[in-house]
Amino acid sequence: MVEVHGFVAEGYEQVRAEFAAVVSEEGDPGAQLAAFVRGRRVVDLWSGSEVSGTTLTGLHSTSKGAAALVIALLIQDGVLDVDRPVADYWPRFAQSGKERITVRDMLVHRSGVVGVDGGFTVAELADDRVIAERLVGQRPYFEPGTVHGYGGFVTYAVVGEVVRAVTGATVRELFEQRIRAPFDLDIHLGLPADLEHRYLPILPWRATPEAEAAFAANSPAPHSIAGIAYNLNAHGFTAADVMALPNDSTVRRLGQASAGGVGSAAGIAAMYAAATTGIDGREPLLSLETIATVSTIHSGGRDLVRGDSAPYALGFEAKSLLTPFLGAYAIGHTGSAGSDGFADPHSGLTYGYTRRRAAFAFNAPENARLAAVLHRAATHVAAAA
Repeated sequence: MVEVHGFVAEGYEQVRAEFAAVVSEEGDPGAQLAAFVRGRRVVDLWSGSEVSGTTLTGLHSTSKGAAALVIALLIQDGVLDVDRPVADYWPRFAQSGKERITVRDMLVHRSGVVGVDGGFTVAELADDRVIAERLVGQRPYFEPGTVHGYGGFVTYAVVGEVVRAVTGATVRELFEQRIRAPFDLDIHLGLPADLEHRYLPILPWRATPEAEAAFAANSPAPHSIAGIAYNLNAHGFTAADVMALPNDSTVRRLGQASAGGVGSAAGIAAMYAAATTGIDGREPLLSLETIATVSTIHSGGRDLVRGDSAPYALGFEAKSLLTPFLGAYAIGHTGSAGSDGFADPHSGLTYGYTRRRAAFAFNAPENARLAAVLHRAATHVAAAA
C-alpha cells in the first residue's frame, strides 16, 4: 500500500481507505483528494513521494469550472446576457458564419467553434487573446445550434472577449478579484512567479503496448472535428502534448481560462464550496437562483468531439447526468489528465481531485469511485446527526 497523508473527519474513514486503494493501484506518482460538506472541510488527503497537500499541478479543463463561476457571477450581477450574439459584444466575431452565435452557444458547446484550420502552436495556446484573434476569420465546423461539440481549448477565449467588453477586465482578473483572493483559494488562472516552486509537472501516462496501439487505432484523424478540437491538426502536436500543456511555464503564467489553470485538490473543492455553500461561515457567492440557472442541462447525447457521456450545463459539465447519485443542480468540470471538481448543492458536497501522472486515454475512472464513497459517507453522517 502507498502511504496516504492528511485528514478525514469522523465518519469519512472509508474515504481514506478507498483513496489508499486507488493510489496503490496507480503506484507512486502522487494524487490529492479533498472535499467539503456544507462549507466544512471533511477530507484532505494526498499521496506520492513528491506530493504534499499544497502541491500545485496542471488542471487542464478543470480550469473551465473556475471560468464558469466568473460567468455565473456576471449573470447574477445582470451585466451579461448570454442570449445575445457574441458579435453584439465583440463585433469582429461577426465573420464567416459566426454572426448569430450566442454567448450561450459558446458556453454549452453548440457553436461549431472548436479550433482553427492549421491548429495552434503551444505559444498560441498559452494566450486567450491570441486564440481569440486566430478565431476571428474561422468558419464554424458545424452549423451553430444544431448539435454539440466540445471547444476544449477555445471556449473561454471567445467568452473572454465578451467578458472584457462588459467589464473591462479579463476572466483571469475577475477570478482573482472576486473568487480566488477573497477566499485565499489554492487554484489559479495565471500562476504567480512566487508560487512556481510548488508546481509539480504532470507526468506522461503509462500503458501497455497493446493499450497504446488500441488508443492510436481509435484516435481521431487530425483533420476530423475531434482532431481539430484537440489541436491534432497542428503540425507535430500529439495527445502527449495535450497532457503536457500546463508544464509550459508560459501557459501557467498566462492562465488561459479553458485549460491553463493550476491548483490543488483542496483548492478545487474549496472553490466550489465558496461558490455554492459558503465556507468559514460566509455566504455563498452564488444565489440559489443563479445555481439553478447555470446547472440547467443544455446539451446531452453524443458530443461530436468527446463522444458519449459529455452533457453540458451553462459553462459546466452536467454532473448529475455523469454521476447519477448527485442532485439535479450538480455542476463541475473534469480535466484531461484526470483532475476533477464538482459541487452538489443538494447534499452540500464539493469535491476536488488531482493526479500527478496523466490518466491513460484521458480517462480517470477512479473519480467515480472516490465520489461515490464520499457521497455515501456524507449521507450517513447527515443521517446520524
